[in-house]
Amino acid sequence: MASLVLSGDTSGSVTIAAPAVAGSTTQTLVNVTGTLAPIVSGTAQASTSGTSIDFTGIPLWVKRVTVMLQGVSTSGTSNWLFQLGAGSVTTSGYLGTGYRAANAGSWVNIAFTTGFGVPFDTGAAIASGHIVFTLISGNTWVASGMLSRSDTTVMGGTGGYIALGGTLDRVRITTVAPGTDTFDAGTINILYE
Repeated sequence: MASLVLSGDTSGSVTIAAPAVAGSTTQTLVNVTGTLAPIVSGTAQASTSGTSIDFTGIPLWVKRVTVMLQGVSTSGTSNWLFQLGAGSVTTSGYLGTGYRAANAGSWVNIAFTTGFGVPFDTGAAIASGHIVFTLISGNTWVASGMLSRSDTTVMGGTGGYIALGGTLDRVRITTVAPGTDTFDAGTINILYE
C-alpha cells in the first residue's frame, strides 16, 4: 500500500505528495500544496475597568477574528459595540443590526453605524459568547455572533459588514457612549486565523 508524503518548511508551506498507486483505475491522487494558517489566541484581558478593551497587532494574513466574552458587564446603560480598525479604530460606516430577545417574547432590533452593536443597555447585563469577523474580499469584513446573558434569560447578537480603509490590525470592544460606561466584570480574548 502506498503512503502519502508530507513535507513542509518554516514558512508554513506544506506539500502533500501522493505516489502513484499501482493497479488503481478508479481514483487519481494529485499533489496538493498550500500554506497552513495557524489559529492564534490573543492574551486574555480582564474587562474589569476602562471604557474600551483593545486588541492590536493583528497580523496582515488574518482572515477571521473571533472575539470571546466570558461574564462581561459594564457599569451603565449604553449598548455594546464591537469595532474594527486599520491603523486606528473605525467609528463610522458600519452597516448592520443588533438584536435582543427575551423569554417573554419581546424582541428589540437596532441599526448601528458606529460599530457592530448588541443592545444590552443595562448595567445588570452579564454576558458570554462570541462575535466572529470574517474577511469577505478586499478589506471588507462581515460580522455575526451571539451573546447570552447569565443575569436573566436574554440573548443578543449582531450582524453586518464594514469596508475598512486598509488591512485590519485591531479590534475594540466598547459601548455606544464611550467614555461614559466602564467595564466592571469578566474576561475578553480573541482568536485569529
